[in-house]
Amino acid sequence: MGLLDVQDVTHWSIAVNNLEESEQFYGEFLGLEHVGRLGNSRMTCFKVAEHRILLAERTNPQDVSAQTEEFVHHSFTVSPETLLKACKLFLERDVPIDGLVHRKQGFFTGRELYFFDPSGNKLELRDPTWSDGMPEPSVEELAQQA
Repeated sequence: MGLLDVQDVTHWSIAVNNLEESEQFYGEFLGLEHVGRLGNSRMTCFKVAEHRILLAERTNPQDVSAQTEEFVHHSFTVSPETLLKACKLFLERDVPIDGLVHRKQGFFTGRELYFFDPSGNKLELRDPTWSDGMPEPSVEELAQQA
C-alpha cells in the first residue's frame, strides 16, 4: 500500500483540437455514451462502463501528424465482432490505422487494433478473447469478415 489511499479513478482527460468533431468521433463513431458538456467550458464528458473520459479542447490545436509518444495511448476493450466491424469502418472512412498486434504474451494479451482520433491521439481497440495459436489475419482480412 502506498502513502496515500487512492480509491478510484474519477476521469481521464484527452486533449483534442476540435471539440465538436471529437464529440462526433467518440460518441457517434466509437459509441461512447455522451454525458454532456461541462458548463460553458470547451470540455465534454463521455462514459464507457464505469469510466469517465473528458475531451478538453486545446487552446492551440496541434498538428495531427505530430504524434511523438510512441507508447502513449488509450485502450478500449471490445468484442471480436466489434473489432471486425472497426477494421471495416476504419478502412471505409480512412481512419488512420497505426497497426494490428496479436499479443501472445504480457499483461494485456489479445488482438489490438491501434488507430488515431481526428486530433492525432493514439487509441486502441482490444479484443481479449484472441490467444496464441489462433489465426492472425490482417486488418484487411478482418474487414472482409465483418
